[in-house]
Amino acid sequence: MEGQRWLPLEANPEFLRQLGLVPTWQFGDVYGLEAEVLSLVPRPVCAVLLLFPITEKYEPFRQEEEAKIKAQGQELSSDVYFMKQTIGNACGTIGLIHAVANNQRYLEFEPISPLKAFLLQSAKMSPEEKAAFLEKDESIRVTHESSAQEGQTEAPSLDEKVDLHFIAFVNIEGHLYELDGRKPFPIVHGKTTEDTFLEDSAEVCKKFMARDPQELRFTVVALSKA
Repeated sequence: MEGQRWLPLEANPEFLRQLGLVPTWQFGDVYGLEAEVLSLVPRPVCAVLLLFPITEKYEPFRQEEEAKIKAQGQELSSDVYFMKQTIGNACGTIGLIHAVANNQRYLEFEPISPLKAFLLQSAKMSPEEKAAFLEKDESIRVTHESSAQEGQTEAPSLDEKVDLHFIAFVNIEGHLYELDGRKPFPIVHGKTTEDTFLEDSAEVCKKFMARDPQELRFTVVALSKA
């Protein structure tokens, strides 16, 4: 990702509205992963985003996980929408795209929606082709930059190294998928249901946190019915 770089994006619900998503579903903070806290999250939930730090402890795990899956294989649904990340600092936008693209059966779009147009045109592309297509999409880039500058914290410069990363969790055909544009393929974390999806996603998020128990820079948000 030495080519394009975008400003880092916060979990800003307005970003999706600006791209033409009707706010019948909205992102909200998940304040804890314990059962009693998860019970406060509005239901149903169709996607979860995790923001976490890329640390020295995480990278060896990522490499081991990739090697294990390549050796053992995994069965992936042909319906999963997955794209690679080739734009620096674009993980927030790609996480949102993954969340929306894999839940279009629930979501509504405005008649003129840059995001809907992007999803329709890129649906049959490979993960690498989707990434290249995003690089050329001015509507999404401009909206991303505008949203990044409107965040609650001051946006860092384009050249500043950011070690925080967004990934998405979605339910596809009863399986919990982790979608991370830095990885070569989606990761399947076992079975799930519409009723248990949030709790199942929380269990995977706990594993990320357990690898770096001294780290506090974790944020979880859920895409819930408004």
